Amino acid sequence: MKIDIKSMTSKELEAFITENGFQRFRAAQVWSWLSKGVTDFDGMRNIPSDLREFLKTSSYISVANIENKLVSRYDNTVKYLFSFNDGECVEAVVMSYKHGYSICISTQVGCKMGCTFCATGKSGFSRNLNPSEMLAQIESAQKDLNIRISNIVLMGMGEPLDNFDNVVRFLRLVSSDDGLNIGIRHITLSTCGIVPKIYELANQKLGITLSVSLHAPNDEIRRQTMPIAKKYPMNELLKACEDYFRLTGRRVSFEYSMISGINDSDENARELAQRLKHLRCHVNLIPVNTVEGTGYKKSNIERQKSFVNILAEKNITATVRRTLGSDINASCGQLRRKYLNDGGIELGSFQQE
Repeated sequence: MKIDIKSMTSKELEAFITENGFQRFRAAQVWSWLSKGVTDFDGMRNIPSDLREFLKTSSYISVANIENKLVSRYDNTVKYLFSFNDGECVEAVVMSYKHGYSICISTQVGCKMGCTFCATGKSGFSRNLNPSEMLAQIESAQKDLNIRISNIVLMGMGEPLDNFDNVVRFLRLVSSDDGLNIGIRHITLSTCGIVPKIYELANQKLGITLSVSLHAPNDEIRRQTMPIAKKYPMNELLKACEDYFRLTGRRVSFEYSMISGINDSDENARELAQRLKHLRCHVNLIPVNTVEGTGYKKSNIERQKSFVNILAEKNITATVRRTLGSDINASCGQLRRKYLNDGGIELGSFQQE
């Protein structure tokens, strides 16, 4: 099998090049081209032909081809459907803020976690993404939009901690000085709550922001929407979050999808505040996305305001996340699901490029 050369570190690449009889400085040249986002070995113009031929026969460069691109008319949020070398597809979303551009990338093709409000899991799980395929999503978006991405969120398709080794390698590659050089403190990893992996992540001492998908104030409600809650009760999960802060000094944020009539009552808000009162945290309230087949409806504005106010009264910092790309279903999973089910994209009230 060919080697995934873009998932190598610079030192691994140097060893690969020199062990196969080529001069050490050639590794730096190849690394430079890979860091610039080159997608084929023939594009490495200062590399001699014998090395290019060796690389072609021994290795490959992961690419994220743009299969479809949707641009919001409201806020210029861009949603991509990318395909990889083997034809598998994932989604990524680029959002524009005052502080710069953020990208939400995928870490798996599909997802095993089965959260009932999520479109990704409804399409099943295919495989993990390699570090190079995570990098390729960023590079492809930057090149297409002619921008510099400053913030990364691992909150697209898949559960990052279920692909732990590849995700950690990606984090080290994307933040390296001789790579994309995106600051590690500008990276957020979102998890549904795989408790042992939270401790493993803390022990890596990476300094990234951890975002935990909580979505409920108690185990009973959480188990209705998130199967992972049957394995890891909230007490264990919150203890892991408390320890993550203790070990890393990084405050944890909690994602809380507000589902009308399920988890958005005043009583739910008070119970959530009681659960979180000892933690250094922030709560992101997210009106649930409309996903075909779930029957869920997002909480109305009055419910959202009441929920935030109750948390604030209990000294829990909370905000309602601003909805971006609402006209293109910017939450991940829905575009791929449509693509797989229909063999194409149904156009709605968005512009397509």
